[in-house]
Amino acid sequence: METKQFKAESKRLMEMMIHSIYTHKEIFLRELISNASDAIDKLYFKSLTDNGVGLSRDDFAIWIVADKDSRTLKIMDNGIGMTAEELEAHLGTIAESGSLKFKTENKLEEDNQIIGQFGVGFYSAFMVAKKVTVISKAYGSDKAYQWESEGVEGYTISEADKDNAGTEIIIELLDDTDDEKYSDYLEQYRLKSLIKKYSDYIRFPIKMEVTHSRPKEQTEEEKAENKAPEYEEYIEIETLNSMVPLWKKNKTELKDEDYKHFYVEKFYDYNEPLRYAHVKNEGNANYNALLYIPSKAPYDYYSKEYEKGLQLYSNGVLIMDKCSDLLPDYFSFVKGLVDSEDLSLNISREMLQHDRQLKVIAKSIEKTISSELKKMLKNDREKYEEFWNAFGRQLKYGIYSDYGMSKEKLQDLLMFTSSKENKLVTLDEYVTGMREEQKYIYYATGESTARIEQLPQTELVKDNGFEILYLTDPVDEFAVKMLHTYKEKEFKSVSADDLGLENTEKQEQIKAEEEKSSDMLKAIAESLGGEVAKVTLSQRLKSHPVCLTSEGEITLEMEKVLNSMPSDQKVKAQRVLEINPDHEIYGKLKAVSESGDTEKLGKYAKLLYTQALIIEGMSIENPVEFSNLICELM
Repeated sequence: METKQFKAESKRLMEMMIHSIYTHKEIFLRELISNASDAIDKLYFKSLTDNGVGLSRDDFAIWIVADKDSRTLKIMDNGIGMTAEELEAHLGTIAESGSLKFKTENKLEEDNQIIGQFGVGFYSAFMVAKKVTVISKAYGSDKAYQWESEGVEGYTISEADKDNAGTEIIIELLDDTDDEKYSDYLEQYRLKSLIKKYSDYIRFPIKMEVTHSRPKEQTEEEKAENKAPEYEEYIEIETLNSMVPLWKKNKTELKDEDYKHFYVEKFYDYNEPLRYAHVKNEGNANYNALLYIPSKAPYDYYSKEYEKGLQLYSNGVLIMDKCSDLLPDYFSFVKGLVDSEDLSLNISREMLQHDRQLKVIAKSIEKTISSELKKMLKNDREKYEEFWNAFGRQLKYGIYSDYGMSKEKLQDLLMFTSSKENKLVTLDEYVTGMREEQKYIYYATGESTARIEQLPQTELVKDNGFEILYLTDPVDEFAVKMLHTYKEKEFKSVSADDLGLENTEKQEQIKAEEEKSSDMLKAIAESLGGEVAKVTLSQRLKSHPVCLTSEGEITLEMEKVLNSMPSDQKVKAQRVLEINPDHEIYGKLKAVSESGDTEKLGKYAKLLYTQALIIEGMSIENPVEFSNLICELM
């Protein structure tokens, strides 16, 4: 029997496929099952117009047979089969696609599920095989043929015996090595696992004889003696795939429990999702999708180890376990899957071509997620707040990242704790509740709401009866700065210079007092050795003697956040020490200044500055000096 040679380009391509194109060797089973499904599809399509086929929809199946003694794995189908010429054309020339040709010749619509379009998946078998044998009999033919190859050196084609139409692929597995245990592909548990993972939704049954064990029936005497039962093995034919994907069923035939059970089982989450969406999209992008919003964040969600992405299927065949291109980072918490026939896949089907269709689907999915979140916010506030506590930080990162490109999409989903009733409010709720004379959306930053409520800077805003948003996440102020305004209302920190609340008469009094005490204020600033940009008299303080504010774009809270990051470069806000002119401490400072005791004035200055740092929750460099100053000045 003459050994035929692969064409030179096919030989090179085969070598690439065996060694580099596929990421995981286990993919070979997915490819061969997909090919078998294609073959059945073709004959099933023919049976719709040809009564001679003699098979109904329920007669078609794919069989898996593992033989440990001969180290062979068989994949068999009762599909259309191949003639000698077709074996030559489809298996002798890599990248010759029988499925694509079949679709073209029969002018099939896009929803006719022919999976294989690339003519290369068959060769993935050589990643695990020392020899591959294909025995096939074409429908309507009297003869069967055998194609056999041990790899790139060539192949043979000869006549064979086979009763019915269909194809049988026999893989003789490579010997086990220290790195690869190829015999695992003969184990029932491994085969069932791979079929469940990649081919669960192939629309024809995938069957296998599975060996089970059961206790033998005991005699009355054995039972009386409490003898341990002996076990016997028996064989049962099992269908290993569920065939009909949940997402391709009509919504009317599914219950809430069906969606939740699918989520828990498919995505290994012990908690039910907060919300789900079953999408059937037609138009610019044809796809089915199931999207889930989890109730809790995974333990590694806010770490570099977390991988975002939706499962991607093509006609029910898993192509990628996590397709990150389908989700923007700010919606990375979403779990689910997308099944589309429209995507252009590369030669191994494991990677997507970055084409227009992928972007269209991703954009559509993003709109769906946004819509579902808004519905949850409007119709189920309790669930949305649960979602916000788990994933709100990610939306705020989304506002801040990419120079605020997504802020318009996300701003209506934001929530912050309010000074009124200490509960979460949206920006829309805040603005709707603003008093007519209120100019700004006021906010305060700190490690916790309890700490913020004690900040001296909040006194003036609260005294005017205005609501304050409490920003407690490190990213909060960065997000607010990126927003700048919401519904034409500017965000304003309670530490800002102009709060829009200052009493004109009071301002003039303080300005006059500052002019009288300018020498003292300069002396205090100088005694702090450049720690502050300036010292001023405060218009915002009521009961507290002192507070720290800042000038410029970098605030005190931003300074803390930025300096907590691993970097050699440290930033520093332009700090302003504000002193309450109505507090008795101010009179004490004036008295010390007028006495000419500059050393003592400097000590008071350090004491007040350190006190202001502690109020802000900032670290102090010399706590011993602070303690000694308290004792000395007391």
